[in-house]
Amino acid sequence: MILSAAALVFSALAVRHQISDSVPDIAPAVRRVAATAQLASQEYRVGIVNGRVVSQAEVDEARLFLQESRRSAALLPAKFRLSTISSIDSLLALVSAAGSPDSVDARVKRLTTSLSTALGVPLDQVPPEAPSLARGAQVFRTNCASCHGELGRGDGPMAKGMEPKPADLSAAAELRDQSPLDYYRRVSIGIVGTAMPAFETRLSPEDRWAAALYASVLRLPNASGSAPPALQSFGSTGRMSDSQLLAALGERNDGSNGLARVAAVRQFRADGSAAADARIFTQVRAQIESVYALARTGDTSASSRAFDAYMTFEQVERPVRAKNPGLAADLEAGFASLRTRVAGGATGAELDRIRRQLDADLENAERTLADQPSALNLFIQSFVILLREGFEAILLVGALMTFLARMGAAHRKRDIHIGVGAAAVASLLTAFALETIFHLTSAKREALEGLTMALATVVLFYVSYWLLSKMEVAKWNHFVKSKVQDALTSGSGLALASAAFLAVYREGFETVLFYKALFVTGGSPAATMPILAGILLGSLVMVVVYLAINRFGLRLPLKPFFGVTSGFLYYMAFVFAGKAVAELQEGGMISTTIVLGAPRVPALGIYPTVESLLAQGVLIALLILALAWTFVIEPRRRHRPESALPEPLHREPVVAIPAPVPPEASRDLLRSLERMEADLSEMRSEVERMKGNLTDAPESRSRKT
Repeated sequence: MILSAAALVFSALAVRHQISDSVPDIAPAVRRVAATAQLASQEYRVGIVNGRVVSQAEVDEARLFLQESRRSAALLPAKFRLSTISSIDSLLALVSAAGSPDSVDARVKRLTTSLSTALGVPLDQVPPEAPSLARGAQVFRTNCASCHGELGRGDGPMAKGMEPKPADLSAAAELRDQSPLDYYRRVSIGIVGTAMPAFETRLSPEDRWAAALYASVLRLPNASGSAPPALQSFGSTGRMSDSQLLAALGERNDGSNGLARVAAVRQFRADGSAAADARIFTQVRAQIESVYALARTGDTSASSRAFDAYMTFEQVERPVRAKNPGLAADLEAGFASLRTRVAGGATGAELDRIRRQLDADLENAERTLADQPSALNLFIQSFVILLREGFEAILLVGALMTFLARMGAAHRKRDIHIGVGAAAVASLLTAFALETIFHLTSAKREALEGLTMALATVVLFYVSYWLLSKMEVAKWNHFVKSKVQDALTSGSGLALASAAFLAVYREGFETVLFYKALFVTGGSPAATMPILAGILLGSLVMVVVYLAINRFGLRLPLKPFFGVTSGFLYYMAFVFAGKAVAELQEGGMISTTIVLGAPRVPALGIYPTVESLLAQGVLIALLILALAWTFVIEPRRRHRPESALPEPLHREPVVAIPAPVPPEASRDLLRSLERMEADLSEMRSEVERMKGNLTDAPESRSRKT
C-alpha cells in the first residue's frame, strides 16, 4: 500500500514535470490558435450586420483566419488536437452559414479559454507598463513603413501593385474597435491572404508591443488632458479599443476632443515606474538571500526558489535589455548558473562567487533604469557651468586689461587678445580630441566615461575650493595683479600673452571636461536638448554681462557669486564622484561591494556600494577641512597680533655663533665695514655742527639787540 501511494505520488510528479516541460514548446502554438480564432471573430463581426453580409472581404478574411487556426491546431498535443480542430470546423461551418457574430464570439471564447486552462498557457501577455513609443516608431519605420507609409496611410513605396492594399492605419472611424492587443496579434502572426508577414520570429515581444502601440496611435490626434487613475495601467488599456476607452472616459462620441483624450491614455507612462522597479529589485534580492539560506542547509527547494527570483526579475528584464542588452544577457546567465549550482555539487566558495556577480549585475541593472536625471536638473547644471566658467574668464580678461592700464602699459592689450584667441582655439581642439578618444575606444566606453567623471570630480572640487579662497575682493585683485606684474616685469610680449592664454584655457578645459561629464550623466539622447538649452541661455547671459561691464562699468558682487557657485560646483563634484565609481564598476575596472540597507539616491549619485560611498565620504571630509581652513584657521593666522604671542618666563641671552667666512671675503667685508664707519663718523660730525648752529643762533640774536 505504501509502495502504491509512492508510485501514485511519483506518477503525479512525473506528469506535472512533463506538462511543465511541454508548456514552453506548445505555448506558441496555443497562442497562435487562439489569436487567429479571435481575429477571425473580429473580422466576421465587421462583415455581418443583422444576419446579412455587408462586406464579403471581411467574411472571407475571417474564414482564412480560421483555416490558419486549424493548421496551427495540428501542432497541439494529441490529447487536445482533435477536439480543437473539431471546434474550429464548427466555427467554419457557422461562418459559411452566415451565423450570428455573437455566436461566433461565444464559441471562440469557449475554445480559447478551454485551451488556456487545460494547458496552463496564458494567451495574452500584456505588459503592465506601456511600451516605449519612441522605440515603436523606430520599429515601425524599419519594418512597416515600406508598405504602410511613414504616417500609416497605406501609401508606402512597396504598396503599389499589392492586392489587397496595405491597411490605412490612420482611419480612426474604421479602426475604433481595435486595441493595441489586436495590433500585437496581427504583428505577431501576420494576416493571411495578404502581404503582411508574421513577425513572431523576427521581432522580440517587446519590439512587437512597441510597434503595436505606435500603430494604434497613428489614427489619433494630439493628446489632450491626462489619463485618469483607473486607466493608467497598460495591462488594462492595452486590451481596450478606442470605443471602449471613450466609454470609460465618459465621452459620448468619437469627435476630436474625445479622441484626444484617448491619445492621452494611450501615451501615458507611469511616473512611479522608478519606484516600482526599485520594489522589484528589492524583492529579487530578498529571494536570492532566501536561495542561499536554503542552499547552506542543503534544501533541494533552493533551485525552484532561484527560478522564482528570475521570474521576478523578468518584470524589469525588458527595459534593462532595451538599454543594455549585454547586461541583461549576463543576468540571465547568472540566474541560470544559480539555479544549476544550488541544485547540488557547488562549493560554498563557488556559490559566493556567483552571488557576488549577481549582486553586482543587479546593482548595475537598477542603476540603468533609475539613473534618469530630470531635464530641469540637467538644464540648471549646464547653465551654471557656462555661467561660472564664462564669468570667471570675463573677470580674468577684464582684470588683466584694467591693471595694464593702471600700470601705464595699455599698449600691451594686443598681447592679451592674442592669448585669449589662442586659448579659445585650444579649448575647441580639446573638445574635438576628447570626442575622438571616446569614439575610438567604444569597446571600453564605460571605463573611459568613469575616468572622465573622476577627473571632473577632482577638478570640480579644486575649482570650488579655489573660488572659495578668492571670495574676498582684495584676494582676487591681488591674485590678478601679481600675474600682470610678473608678465610686465619680464618685458616679454609672449609672457603676457601666455598669462592670458593660461588663464582662459584653464576655463576652457574645465568647461569641456564638465560638459563631457554632464553628457555622460544624462546617459541618453533625450538629455541633449536640456544641456544645449542651458548652454544657449548661459551664452546669452554672458554676452549681457560682458556688455554691461565694458560699456556701463557694472560692478558685480564677487563674494556672493563665488560663494553660490562654489556650493553648486561642490554639489556637482559630489554627484560625479558617485557616478564615476558606478561607471568604473560597470566597466569592470573596480569591484562592486554591496552595502545592505544603504540608501540609493541617484539624483545625488549615492549608491549602496562600499566603493561609491567611500569616494563621496572622502569628498565630505575634504569639504570640512577646506571650510575650516578658509574660514577658521587661515583668518586666525593672518590676524593674530604680535602681543598675543606668549613671552618666555626667563629670557636667556642669545649667543650668535658666526659661520666661518673665507679669508678673501673677510678682507672685503672688513674694508666695507671701515668705509661704513668712516661715513658714519662724517655723518656724526655733520649732525654736531648743525646742533651747534642751532644753539648759537639765539645768543647771537640777543647780543645784537
